[in-house]
Amino acid sequence: MATANKNLSNYDKNTLPNAKDFRFGIVVSEWNDHITNGLYNGAEAALLDCGALPENIIRWDVPGSFELIYGAKKMIETQDLDCVITIGCVIKGETMHFEFVCEGVTQGIKDLNVQGDVPVIFCLLTDNNEQQSIDRSGGIHGNKGTEAAIAAIKMAELRRKA
Repeated sequence: MATANKNLSNYDKNTLPNAKDFRFGIVVSEWNDHITNGLYNGAEAALLDCGALPENIIRWDVPGSFELIYGAKKMIETQDLDCVITIGCVIKGETMHFEFVCEGVTQGIKDLNVQGDVPVIFCLLTDNNEQQSIDRSGGIHGNKGTEAAIAAIKMAELRRKA
């Protein structure tokens, strides 16, 4: 859980599996790209820091967060991956759109995990305002993209061992 006193980017790579033999897919929403690119940068940097090879990190962009589900599904079907990270950012506005998008993406990513064999990591910021998103995409709370990459490494290892 993100709090004012916790930086989400802290991890000890010595306690993680080496990621050099894993292939990662990252699906990134173009909506709020100043936030999602920061999340991607955090995820990519953490994967590389933990041994992933640059050629084993595949990025696909989709128009918005709702499209993350289809992008992840197609990436799983067409690429040989050990894990997929979905990166998006939905900022609350004045209408119910926020709730519908957040619920739909959450359920869609859950469905991919339940129905498929490749883990899909949920890195969707669902913040009340832009500053909260900035704070979690490389700001004062670290980078949720980094956290998602660490989860991806752990899940890729679990998948391989299972």
